[in-house]
Amino acid sequence: MIVSFVVGGQSVSTLMGARAQGIGYSSTALLDTWGVFNNIAGIARINETTAAFSFDARTALPGGNRTAAVVAWPTRLGVLGGGVFQFGDDLYSESILTAGFSNQMGIASLGLRINYIQYRAEGFGSKGVFSINFGGIAELTPRLFVGAHITNLNQPKLSEDGDRLPTLLTMGVAFKPTEKVFIATDLEKDLDYKPTWKLGGEYQFHKKFSARTGFNVNPNASFFGLGFKTNKFNLDYSLQYSSVLQFSHQASVTYQFSKT
Repeated sequence: MIVSFVVGGQSVSTLMGARAQGIGYSSTALLDTWGVFNNIAGIARINETTAAFSFDARTALPGGNRTAAVVAWPTRLGVLGGGVFQFGDDLYSESILTAGFSNQMGIASLGLRINYIQYRAEGFGSKGVFSINFGGIAELTPRLFVGAHITNLNQPKLSEDGDRLPTLLTMGVAFKPTEKVFIATDLEKDLDYKPTWKLGGEYQFHKKFSARTGFNVNPNASFFGLGFKTNKFNLDYSLQYSSVLQFSHQASVTYQFSKT
């Protein structure tokens, strides 16, 4: 049976994590556990086994909630990462199972990720494809990082008509002018559409609390977030507003296990 779907590439964004959302998803050069989905190179410096869960509620889009869970496991050769992602409801859904590896080599972190993506629509059955992502982050100075990643490098075919998942190219810069301030910007380009510019920042106003904000251009969206951090737990909340999706709320929890 041939299954054909009308999908605009990977039709829903798989960028996840309330911290990333709070800074407008300017996450290409961000080093944290959600690099499993945002830029696999971002997990290369993790030195503790870490697990995270996030839920993104889109109040104006019934059936449009997103859920993801990830784990990063340091080894002697590098850091292994894995995760699951779910979008949709019984009428239409997208599910992703991903596994990747990242390693630090000098000033650069490089990572490769393999995804199995399944689309399902009521009355049409399901369609599954494999895709490949590749990313890197370089530390130019202790306060300046640049990153880039490619999504759907292999452009897997979705239908016999030749529809494929498009390739996304993203470049980003992250800068820490002080220990309490973090600024990041990304430029994301789908080969078939105009680029999206993202800008965001984070301010640590207390040793355990942070405030975040950001915005996107094309499509336009604004963001706000708060974070709470302890030795083992990170709790993050973010709010996104756009004229299309209205308000989106995301909450994330991250837990760090004992040092390996």
